[in-house]
Amino acid sequence: MSNQSNYAIHNSVDGFPLIELTDATTQSRVVVCPERGAIVIHCELNGQELLYLDRETFLNPQANIRGGIPVLFPICGQLVNGEYEWKGSTYKMKNHGVARVKPWQVETTGTDDGAYVTLTLHSDEETLTSFPFAFELRFTYRLKDGRLTIEQHYANHSEEEMPMVAGFHPYFATDSKKLAYRSDATKLLDYNDNIEKPFSGTYDLNGMVESSALLDAKQTEIAFPLKNGGGSVHLSYSDEFRYVVLWSVEGKPFVCVEPWTALNEALNNKKGLLLVEPGQAIDLQMTIAYEK
Repeated sequence: MSNQSNYAIHNSVDGFPLIELTDATTQSRVVVCPERGAIVIHCELNGQELLYLDRETFLNPQANIRGGIPVLFPICGQLVNGEYEWKGSTYKMKNHGVARVKPWQVETTGTDDGAYVTLTLHSDEETLTSFPFAFELRFTYRLKDGRLTIEQHYANHSEEEMPMVAGFHPYFATDSKKLAYRSDATKLLDYNDNIEKPFSGTYDLNGMVESSALLDAKQTEIAFPLKNGGGSVHLSYSDEFRYVVLWSVEGKPFVCVEPWTALNEALNNKKGLLLVEPGQAIDLQMTIAYEK
């Protein structure tokens, strides 16, 4: 049973305003930066910091942040030539979409059910040039019992069906790029050569430039060791997150383990898109836990 007095919320500034959620009982804390795309920049669970963060990219408002947990919407990955076609018109969109580069608004905070903050993002003139749909995103970041859950609400305020892809891009701090993943997936798509290959659990990202995507998992969870802390990270997520993308950069101490609802080029090939009816919304969630 959670004790409300264990939870607290702190506000601070480190280049940008930050909101810190804490759970004293489990020695856990989560730090969110609304102005930088609602990104989580620290996630310490059960006394172990899980995330890598390149502070230089975080502090540079013109840079894409390398680290933390970027929010991906309405695409995950990239588009050929940075563009897609929808109903006879061509639109340009940068990698991973529009949500991660926009400032989000703080709607509410509380400690009555864990420590949480709810942030919102609305479409505007800038987003409409690359994604011609009126949308509202409402994410609640909830730290409770030593777990971080991101509760997501994707609302369509347009008069036509809204296509979308949702995902997250967590950078997990680890010196090892060869990890054993607990997943029931049996095959993956290697974007380095665009070939489907068998997946047996252990995967080595050393020497790779592009990512690989686990294709056929039926269980909506994945776990892997975090060698820096001696424990394991466990991700669980809504059924709509059908893929997990694995990626890293040579010489950098991180591995990205990314739940996506569809793969690269979904807005062009129309495969795996979530379609939100006018005036309706889709609710999803992702939970991160750390087991020592």
